[in-house]
Amino acid sequence: MNIPEEPDDLPQINIVPMIDVIFAILTFFIMSSLFLTQSEGLPVNLPKATTAQSQQQNKMTVTIDDTGAVFLDRQPIQVEDLAQQVRTTIGGQDRLVIINADETVDHGAVIAVMDQLRSVEGVTLGISTRRP
Repeated sequence: MNIPEEPDDLPQINIVPMIDVIFAILTFFIMSSLFLTQSEGLPVNLPKATTAQSQQQNKMTVTIDDTGAVFLDRQPIQVEDLAQQVRTTIGGQDRLVIINADETVDHGAVIAVMDQLRSVEGVTLGISTRRP
């Protein structure tokens, strides 16, 4: 009786394609999660406030970065033109305007922006902070 010999090579499972698939899925989830964050304004270092509250109204964002440059909804603007641009954008409706000012910005720059915004009818001001 002739008994077949055992093969020299044992069967193996190649896991390299499985690792490639896992990395592809991981990359997909990382890239898709980047689009889930909602960013309002430009990134600045906000000051902390323990009494901060969230506002859920229709809003616009004015950002003052650490160099003192002013942006209205991510578009650069001069402080002198801010009131007119906001006035034309809101069209007489009530609107919440959030001021994102870097904590190193001169106090006078923030007051100048607030002064321009307070001259617009229907604007409610809010100052953005970080919760501790």
